[in-house]
Amino acid sequence: MQSCVWLLALSVAAALTGDTVAAVVYEKSERNCSLSPPYLPTTAVNTTLQLQELRERMRPLNISAYIIPGTDAHLSEYIAPRDARMAFMTGFTGSAGTAIVTPTKAALWTDSRYWVQAERQLDCNWELEKDVSIMSIAEWLISEVPSGGEIGFDPFLFSLQTQENYNMNLDSSNRSLKSIPANLVDKVWTSRPSIPPDDITRLPDRVIQRSWQVKVEDIRNQMKDNPYEPTALLLSALDETAWLFNLRGNDIPYNPFFYSYTLLTMDQIWLFLHTDRVSEELRKYLNASCEGPLCVQLKQYDTVRDVLKDYVAQPDVKVWIGTEYTNYALYELITPEEKLMTSSYSPVLTTKAVKDETEQRILRDAHVRDAVAVIQLLMWLEKAVPQGKETELTAAEYVNLCRSKQKDNRGPSFETISASGPNAALAHYSPAKETTRKLTVDEMYLVDSGGQYLDGTTDITRTVHWGTPTAMQKDAFTRVLMGNIEISRTIFPSGTRGVNMEMLGRRALWEVGLNYGHGTGHGVGNYFGVHEWPVGFQGNNIPFRSGMFTSIEPGYYKENDFGIRIEDVAVIVPVQTKYGHNYLTFDTVSYVPYDRKLIDTSLLSSEQLLWLNNYYESIRKIVGPELDKQKLKEEKEWMLKNTEPFSASGSSASVCSSSLTLIALAVTLLHNIN
Repeated sequence: MQSCVWLLALSVAAALTGDTVAAVVYEKSERNCSLSPPYLPTTAVNTTLQLQELRERMRPLNISAYIIPGTDAHLSEYIAPRDARMAFMTGFTGSAGTAIVTPTKAALWTDSRYWVQAERQLDCNWELEKDVSIMSIAEWLISEVPSGGEIGFDPFLFSLQTQENYNMNLDSSNRSLKSIPANLVDKVWTSRPSIPPDDITRLPDRVIQRSWQVKVEDIRNQMKDNPYEPTALLLSALDETAWLFNLRGNDIPYNPFFYSYTLLTMDQIWLFLHTDRVSEELRKYLNASCEGPLCVQLKQYDTVRDVLKDYVAQPDVKVWIGTEYTNYALYELITPEEKLMTSSYSPVLTTKAVKDETEQRILRDAHVRDAVAVIQLLMWLEKAVPQGKETELTAAEYVNLCRSKQKDNRGPSFETISASGPNAALAHYSPAKETTRKLTVDEMYLVDSGGQYLDGTTDITRTVHWGTPTAMQKDAFTRVLMGNIEISRTIFPSGTRGVNMEMLGRRALWEVGLNYGHGTGHGVGNYFGVHEWPVGFQGNNIPFRSGMFTSIEPGYYKENDFGIRIEDVAVIVPVQTKYGHNYLTFDTVSYVPYDRKLIDTSLLSSEQLLWLNNYYESIRKIVGPELDKQKLKEEKEWMLKNTEPFSASGSSASVCSSSLTLIALAVTLLHNIN
């Protein structure tokens, strides 16, 4: 009734005053630049001043456009506030996008996840473009930049592939890129945040099996064995240097990394970082006062280009880089081509992907303690939601509070996704004060959260319903669960790529015309990034080997209605088979039960049901003692109640399990043959 009265009032006002109420009639949460004057919500940021100052910086360089990517010099997924140049220039704070400024126009490109957010945060200085391909951006540049014009960019913020794609799409247009290593946004961003003052720290011995000296010698041996005979290895990704030296920092939100590069040769080690943050104890740890093959020479972070340039100028040298994480500013120095060796990923990333025995053990331990926190959240919500007082935001805060009380917790591993009803249909929605919804028994709820612990990184998603789910919700949830189980129970030859079995996570959904639009899993680190490349189920991930950890996370999202995701982390382990050797499977290390009321056991095959009951028995055996240790009696009772075995009666398979496995193996064999 209230909405009808409101609409009537607006209609009367419009009839009486005409265009003067247009800005009021328009949806208040998003901008409308077609009105006079334009309507801007309170969330929009005035960018007139920074655009004016940037254009003044562009003028003496004779560039007709300037590209501002949303990344940092290490091509990181998560960036520090001081690297949020796109956000400073545009007001848009989404995690993906590209901004371009010309003398007369400014445009932002971002994907569909962020269109609504962009319309709420951009002022009318900016156009919003929705085709995020570099081809689309290049077409816009060709239309706005005069023939013969140059387009400026910071080479530290371009990957090799990005630079190549721009060149290819601008080729024959008589427009060209101009590398400008001194970032223009930094020159106008007078309030740019500083680097955190925290010291860089070493990991305690109890979480380390391989010393940094052992790791360095291992990488050098891989360099010696490489037939292309590299003389040096350049490490650009932040987790590469952190892993190599068993160090951690606090420069990047949710990630224990510090700004750094490493140049490793057969007899020298150069570590580039902010040297004022290195304690005397750390200098001794790194043997920074000596000279020799296991003595680390500490260099200022911003001298990496100069040192690399001097090294490349020497005769008979060849620098190995991983192209996925090396920026163009460093790549362009390694000339001629004979002095360059490339692979998609550096040997540090591929070696780090396989956890040693200590890393496997402690990462399992971290997941046990993490399960306690998630169980506490689900038990609390089960009681609190029917009272009608809790929101998406309070739930997110509560699970992080629960984690903070666990041993060795160092905070969340990413911004918690806490979403109910239609918000859960947005795969990467995180609540804010302006958007949080009250949790009710009438809607599904999805929580995707994780923690950083001194001994591991966690990531887990559970979807629940506190009332009566619809038939479709129950059907969709069960099929998502079937996808999770089918991948988890699959046996496959060592060296199989995740992309060749990814369809197992989708097959039960495909059978009824459903699907999901995100990846099926990603690597997970040991007190590192929650998305640890190059492990996972995508085409550019490396083959699976024993000791790797990956998430398994199929889902389904019904627009404006509900969302489902079931995410577990699993370690890849050897398995005995009747005839073959060198076969692997997944061992799930996330230990939180699924919502029983959402599972239709009649859809499960006998093999799937057996796996589920065995998994629940594992939760009891592994998490039960931890709950006892922490004297959490009520939480243990909740866990036992929710891990009671399912009955096999009436169980049938809509998708034959054995057929699924055969299909996956056939795909693998075809891939290997090709």
